[in-house]
Amino acid sequence: MQECRHRRRGFTLVELLVAIAVLALLALVSWRGLDAMVRAQHQTREHADAVATLQTVLDQWGADLDAVQTLEHASAIAWDGQALRLTRRSSRADDAGVIVVAWALRDVDGSDQWLRWQSAPVATREQWSAAWQQAASWARTPDAATRRSETVLLPLAGWQLFFYRDGAWANALSTGATGAVPGVLTPTPAAGTSATAALPEGLRLQLDLPAGGTLSGRITRDWVNPTVGGNKS
Repeated sequence: MQECRHRRRGFTLVELLVAIAVLALLALVSWRGLDAMVRAQHQTREHADAVATLQTVLDQWGADLDAVQTLEHASAIAWDGQALRLTRRSSRADDAGVIVVAWALRDVDGSDQWLRWQSAPVATREQWSAAWQQAASWARTPDAATRRSETVLLPLAGWQLFFYRDGAWANALSTGATGAVPGVLTPTPAAGTSATAALPEGLRLQLDLPAGGTLSGRITRDWVNPTVGGNKS
């Protein structure tokens, strides 16, 4: 009986080239899909981090205002169009004194950044006056010593403050409610006048976030003086 032999036929060069081309196309499509997914996850994570940072900064802003301390012969709050300075209670339970806090917008390494500075706790009028002046100097021409007490918060294109008085919002610089002339101690409140009367009933913060960043646009945050109460919107 004669055995039939079948010759096995392999792939031709054209078939191999077609198969390689198909595999390369599938790999390219898969890589693009994976790359898009990774980019989306990265953007989502960046956005979440930026939102968390902004929320933390605004929480600190509110905490500073809630802790504003009015003292005789000492300014509670002052805004000069560039920096906000305020006198607040220390957050440390073992500190009986107060601290001076300043918020300002300043160029840092070629980028406008929102900054916060605070002094060491002060217990005397002389210490407070020195810290108040130091806060003003830090906002404009800081030296190496004062910069060690600052915190870089977030990039900012601009900011503005409005005070709520007599049932209306007005630019803080035009209300005459800046607390005190920078560097000059305020007089003692008159008899029968509440020490908190110098504080506005509310304060509106407007932040302009830089275009092209993870977060952009304008953000408005209102603060209500807890000694007054009510809602301002």
